[in-house]
Amino acid sequence: MTVPPRDTALLAALKRSFGFDAFRPGQEAVVRDALDGRDLLAVMPTGGGKSLCFQLPALLRPGLMIVVSPLIALMQDQVRLLRESGIAAAFLNSTLAAGEASQILAAAHSGELRLLYLAPERLLMPDFLDGPLSRLVQGPGISAITVDEAHCVSEWGHDFRPEYRQLGLLRDRWPDIPVFAFTATATERVRADIVQQLRLRHAAIHVASFNRPNLFYAVRPKGAQAWPELLDRARNGGCGIVYCLSRKRVDELSARLEAEGIRSLPYHAGLDAQTRRRNQEQFIRDDAQVMCATVAFGMGINKPDVRWVVHYDLPRTIEGYYQEAGRAGRDGEPASCTLYFGAGDIRTAEFLISQKLDPNSGEALEAEQRIARQQLRQVLDYAQSGACRRTIQLRYFGEAFPGDCGACDNCTQPRTTEDWTLEAQQLLSCVARLAQRGERFGALTVIEILRGAESQKLIDRGHQSLSTYGIGRHRSLDEWRHLVRALLHQGLLAESTDGYPVLALVAESRAVLKGERRVEVTSAPAPRETGRKGSRTRRDKASTTAPVTGDAARLFERLRSLRKQIADAQAVPPYVVFNDSSLREMAQHRPVDSDAFAAIPGVGSHKLAQYGPAFTSAIRAFLAGRAADVEVGANPLEGPPHAV
Repeated sequence: MTVPPRDTALLAALKRSFGFDAFRPGQEAVVRDALDGRDLLAVMPTGGGKSLCFQLPALLRPGLMIVVSPLIALMQDQVRLLRESGIAAAFLNSTLAAGEASQILAAAHSGELRLLYLAPERLLMPDFLDGPLSRLVQGPGISAITVDEAHCVSEWGHDFRPEYRQLGLLRDRWPDIPVFAFTATATERVRADIVQQLRLRHAAIHVASFNRPNLFYAVRPKGAQAWPELLDRARNGGCGIVYCLSRKRVDELSARLEAEGIRSLPYHAGLDAQTRRRNQEQFIRDDAQVMCATVAFGMGINKPDVRWVVHYDLPRTIEGYYQEAGRAGRDGEPASCTLYFGAGDIRTAEFLISQKLDPNSGEALEAEQRIARQQLRQVLDYAQSGACRRTIQLRYFGEAFPGDCGACDNCTQPRTTEDWTLEAQQLLSCVARLAQRGERFGALTVIEILRGAESQKLIDRGHQSLSTYGIGRHRSLDEWRHLVRALLHQGLLAESTDGYPVLALVAESRAVLKGERRVEVTSAPAPRETGRKGSRTRRDKASTTAPVTGDAARLFERLRSLRKQIADAQAVPPYVVFNDSSLREMAQHRPVDSDAFAAIPGVGSHKLAQYGPAFTSAIRAFLAGRAADVEVGANPLEGPPHAV
């Protein structure tokens, strides 16, 4: 079969610049739309390679690509990675002196740069719009405006930033410049808001699967065994992140890990900016194994080899949890995500919600509190459910998943199931009877009707006259709540997400009501005993990296040491040199010449020239039975590794 010339050229550019022989699923379609100059919105999960989808077109389209990025750390990290691959990129932010910023703008005007990263605040300054940006449009030209982390545009997103909503002004001013929007998470509502706010025209919408098959999800009770389990997890190796709700918990856990010989650092807003930067840099350079942090840490951190993420406290939203847990395994290698859950978390979350107050009047922000409570209930449903963890997460984003993922605690250690078809019919029938009267209510009211509650509000509404009133007295309040969660997770019932959670039937409800479909529900979780010594679950199958054994394992560790020495000599994180996946390929295939080394995934033309001699020399030394370690303090790139 003959490969079309355009395909050949595109794949050649992919290999030359980024070292990959093929696109990941979903990437090529996005890249082709970008090359055609179409407005587009691409929703691709963390680790899905979304950055490449605008970086490769930036190299192939004429002109300079403007990239809008919300965080200094994010733009610095991406520019560092691009430069390491030999791609001309730069950023403009507050870390630069005036002279440095002028030099970067001069390089952009002269056509030397392919990508320029800016924060929205700087980009939208009138002086910048009328001055440098206008001259760039007229001079080398703007190939496209890329809005990274585009969920920040939407009020419905988990990280809304008001300045992002003003980016639509760019389309009004320069209507012929294509606009690309990229984000890792966005519900259907958020996607629609992004398209509207950025004024995207006839946009190509790409929504990749949110499934991260390399991640193992588990929920554990937060009892006396939580700390020993965390310590055991850290001692088993691999970089990890521990998320906590409070600064106090962050400091306590970090100190306890340090006392146990685990190199751990804290990160939260109570630390000064210099300390946060230093701790972050040590973590991404592998000088610390564990980062204990509040949610202030993570966005913009492109460390691909995080092997585990632990939420020691309950996350605030499902979307936030997906993002935070998704910082594990960005390299595609197996990783684990564990959430610890206890009753005290609910009280803490309720307290934090009650603190959402108007800063001027001190009055409760009722709308924000209402939405926050619904989001909390969604997280509680996730933590307490016996259903497939993936099914719950993906349904939140509107993606169907058949369940039985084989990589979560509920699927690998399933609970017993019971036939709740009759109760499901009763509940769905009650929702239907209310809808016939033009009424919609939340789960609690429906359950009160089923259980025949004699409250004044039910009497006032005439709910005692419903045929479903009192037919569910044989089940407890908690059992009915468990059924509601199960029906929502199985897609047999719907619930609004605007802060007023009311129930509604869906097309699939009819089959249950007509007796054409059975409803199997996992048994409601009984309270789990905590505090027992030795109370441990089976080690999850995604908790360690893919196995390399024997000589390959030894070579892998030597290559990791070589990578660390090169990275330290260049003052960059080790993953900027090569990620673990590339090193694992080297350890398994053992390339000893430039042609074989060029075939390793992640080796482009620039890295082949820069690092090929050092790594192939180290591999040859290993195969010859000599130690390939480099003398401490030496720069491995100045010559072949020294045998010791």
